[in-house]
Amino acid sequence: MPFDFKKCKSGNIEIPGLYEIQPKVFGDKRGYFFEVYSEKDFFEAGLKIKFVQDNQSSSTKGVLRGLHFQTRHPQGKLVRAVSGQVYDVAVDLRKGSPSFGKYYGVILDSEKQNQFYIPEGFAHGFYVLSDSAVFAYKCTDFYDPQGEGGLMWNDPTIGIDWASVAPDISPLLSEKDGKHPAFDVNGSYFDSNAKWIGE
Repeated sequence: MPFDFKKCKSGNIEIPGLYEIQPKVFGDKRGYFFEVYSEKDFFEAGLKIKFVQDNQSSSTKGVLRGLHFQTRHPQGKLVRAVSGQVYDVAVDLRKGSPSFGKYYGVILDSEKQNQFYIPEGFAHGFYVLSDSAVFAYKCTDFYDPQGEGGLMWNDPTIGIDWASVAPDISPLLSEKDGKHPAFDVNGSYFDSNAKWIGE
């Protein structure tokens, strides 16, 4: 199989549906080749997902995008750094999940070509570690501007350890990302099937 699928944990708690994925990269002095996605191999690994939209962004060092989610049309995402390096984070917002309110972070590096699959029902964000980065993601549903949601990037309850990869972190945020609310353990998030519970 041209992919290695690793289940993710927060401490000793496995986060259902969250995977680090390492493609097999074939390289020589001419360059490299690898498969980014194969429905057959992903299905065999238990990831029976259908992607409907591909997105790509470019960011400079210190940019932090997130933490984002969609309420009406939750998106699963297969993300990677096409160039550069980012610290990518997913927060489980599925009530009833053993890892509700927990996060997992991974450095995505274009040298490694590693990927991260984040299922529906998570908040997602990333911080750019390199001078610049091109970030690509495949989505399981379409962008819905009326269903945009978000969480504060440095919420103390979630406690993302950004400083572990950027000790002097002072992120460049969009105006919108600077105004996201704090995580509320009793708030309205997703049910166990990643359907928005509502207000």
